[in-house]
Amino acid sequence: MIVRELKELILEERAQIIGPIRQEVLCGIRHESQFQRLRETLRAFPDLDLAGADFEHAAELFNQCRQRGVQGSNTDFLICAVAERLEMPIFTTDLDFALFVGLIPVRLHQPREGLDQPNEGGSAQAYSTGSVGSS
Repeated sequence: MIVRELKELILEERAQIIGPIRQEVLCGIRHESQFQRLRETLRAFPDLDLAGADFEHAAELFNQCRQRGVQGSNTDFLICAVAERLEMPIFTTDLDFALFVGLIPVRLHQPREGLDQPNEGGSAQAYSTGSVGSS
């Protein structure tokens, strides 16, 4: 269901990415040929612009969560800061993000129900939000 949802977001041209996500995805790939294929695939998605204020706000979000006993990576909080600025939910399978909800102003993308079962018209059900991950 997750893969199908991501494919739908891509087809709808709603998938978005920032450079640090690109780097995380590409890190640790052992075979050069796999790295090259994935890098070429990811090049279809331009990086969202990052501003200095995004990094500062990411640090604020990190500190707010840390004060409440919740940890995350610098990249996680940069994703949250950009998503907040652009008013986008975050598409992720990283369970850390669920811990941030309610502590900082972040929304998570919720996969559409019944995506694997087309509606009467044969297309996916209507949907109204996006992600970093999607816009």
